Order: sequence, then C-alpha cells, then structure tokens
Amino acid sequence: MADFALAAFAPFFMQSPSFLAHQRHLETGQGRSNCQTLFGMRKIPGDSQIRAKLDAVEPAMFHPMFTDILAEFEQSRGLDAMRCLDGRVLIALDGTEFHCSDKIHCPQCSHRKRGKNGVEYFHTMLAATLVAPGHNRAVPLEPEFILPQDGHDKQDCESRAARRWLAAHGARYARLRPVYLGDDLFSRQPICEAVLATGGHFLFVCKPESHKTIEEFRTGIVLEELSRKVRRGKHWVTHRYQWLADVPLRGDARTISVNWLMIEISDATGSVTYRNSFITDLPVNRDAVAELAAAGRARWKIENEGFNVLKTKGYNLEHNFGHGQRNLSTVLAILNLLAFACHTVCEPGSGAWRRAMRELVTRQGFFQSLRIMTTYLVFQSWDDLLATLAFARPPPLGP
Repeated sequence: MADFALAAFAPFFMQSPSFLAHQRHLETGQGRSNCQTLFGMRKIPGDSQIRAKLDAVEPAMFHPMFTDILAEFEQSRGLDAMRCLDGRVLIALDGTEFHCSDKIHCPQCSHRKRGKNGVEYFHTMLAATLVAPGHNRAVPLEPEFILPQDGHDKQDCESRAARRWLAAHGARYARLRPVYLGDDLFSRQPICEAVLATGGHFLFVCKPESHKTIEEFRTGIVLEELSRKVRRGKHWVTHRYQWLADVPLRGDARTISVNWLMIEISDATGSVTYRNSFITDLPVNRDAVAELAAAGRARWKIENEGFNVLKTKGYNLEHNFGHGQRNLSTVLAILNLLAFACHTVCEPGSGAWRRAMRELVTRQGFFQSLRIMTTYLVFQSWDDLLATLAFARPPPLGP
C-alpha cells in the first residue's frame, strides 16, 4: 500500500503539472530508479491502480505524517522563529474549495444551484495552518474535510468542521500554547468554547454588524486608546488602537465574556485605509494591544501564503487530479498539503535545500530543474540531487 501512496505523493512533491504524465514518466526510463532511490518505492504502480487503491483509504491515515513534519520543523528551530505573544504559536483556521465541477461528482461532493437548472459540485476543507506576523512561511496542519451532511450553509459547515478539528487535534497541539485565528464566522460562542476546552486561546475577527451585543455594550463607554506612528516604506502611517475587557459575546444569560480590541490605520492625510476588530480570551492592555492586533491580522497569511500558493504556485490544488467515488479526491488533496508542508519545512531545516533554492533563485526554477534532472539522471539520494542542483557536486555519469 505504501507504493501506491508514494506514487501519488511524488508528483505533488516534484510539482509536476500533470498527474498522469508524471505517472507515465515513473513507469519508463530513468524515473523508475529515482522513484526507488528518492521516494523509497519498491514497484511503480499504474495510474488506474493508484486511483482505485487510494479511493478506499481514509484521509486520517495520513495525519501522523503532519506530526512528523512538525517535529522536524521544531527540531530545525523553524517554529521558534514563528512564536509571538510571549512564546505562543498562531494557528489560522479557514475553509477553501479544492474541486469544483458541473459534471464530475461523487457521493462525498457538496452541491449548489447555478442558474435555473444547473448544479455545481464541489469539495471543501477546513484548513489549519501555522502562521506568524512578519513571516512569509505557512505550515499546513491536518485538514478537516467538509462533507454534505454538514449542511449547505457556509458558516454552519466551517463551524462544525472547526469544532471537529479541535476535538480531534486540539489537545495534541495544546503544548504549543496555540492561539487560534479565524474570520468573523468563527467568533461565535460554540467555537470559542471549543478552543478553550482544548487548552488553547482564540483571537477571532469580530465584525460590528454581526455582533450587535458587543456594539451595544460599548455604547457610551470611553474606551482606552493608543496611537502610534509607523513607518511604511517612505511614508508614515498612524495605527490607532482601542480595547475593552469583559464584554458579553452574546445577549443571553449563558454568554461568555471576551476582550475586544480594534485597530485602525490612517495615512498621512488622515484617511482610514484599514479597520478591523477582534475578540480574544487573552488579556488586552496598553502593552499587549499592538501585538495582539498584529497577530489577528496574520490570519490573512492562510490566504496569501497558504491557499494562494497551493492554487497558483505549482501545487494546483483546484485541479482535478482524480475524483473517485469515496475518498480519492480528499486523499489527493491531503497528499498535496503534505508536499507543501515538506517544502516549507525543508527551507529552514535543510542546508542543501536552501543552497539549491538560492542558486536557482525562484521556486518555479527550482522545481523545473528538479524535474528535468530526474528525467535524465539517476540519483542515489536527495543529498546527491540537491548538491547537483546547487552546483556543489557534478551530476552522476550514469545509472
């Protein structure tokens, strides 16, 4: 079974634009030996065999791989560089689609109406990603897949998926002292309570129009305030913060109390260019409010450094690599995430990987060279391949 999973993982790791073309490459020529030496495969299964076998595999079977990748990231001290808020880590939660079609579908697809008679089928997952303000690195953790029985309302789907994810994984990540980030859909009491139950903290976007109780509670109160001048390139902008402690999250007797904070950014002319507010269970005061706001704003990194990279920078997350009837689509999506996680962790953890990336300048150039080299030459190890890419060692003379 390992050969089937490795054969499916290999094209994602090599960023091959075509799943089928990569499988054909593996089955012929020098690619066969590289699959044995670089990916540890014993035999190269056929494309149809891979799809049939993986369709029956539960995605949770791959969850331990994320644990191993995180352990490597910690050992390389990469995680230390992402800590903030007194040594805590930020885990952003957000949903994204990874398949959409008006023709191809399976029993696990969600669906929605398009036009009068059209139906669109899609798969969605709740992603959990390690992020940090000031860092362009995002490390994906285990996803939670949103299935049709979760309902068809986006908020309900993501809310239930987030609570399932916290129940399954939250206790294990508690040792990292996590602060969970999310958009306004997450700033509801059930998710806040689920976070607290796992030993974590929350810092969720809180829009005024969807939190009337908080807005009414703030009315008439003189809020504490802090303003700072911040240089942005050649220009100065003003960051203004307000905050209030012990605010009721909703308007009933069972509500929990949260701490509210707001950041507003204005340019040199006084025009407001950004405004957002958050709720958290962490203490908010004059010393902490700016760092909390920066952490809350880092939620966007799951979009920019996470989903955007996965969908537009070679991973082709939205491409239909294979759909199947049970789990194939979700299994291939999780293998894609694992490849992205491996690449992200290799950057700080492997000197050979960094040197090769530096020589080849761009991510696209690196993976293109990786594919070309392994098409024509057989490498006995990743060290040999990366050393050749970094021009530190000549390529092998032959198989």
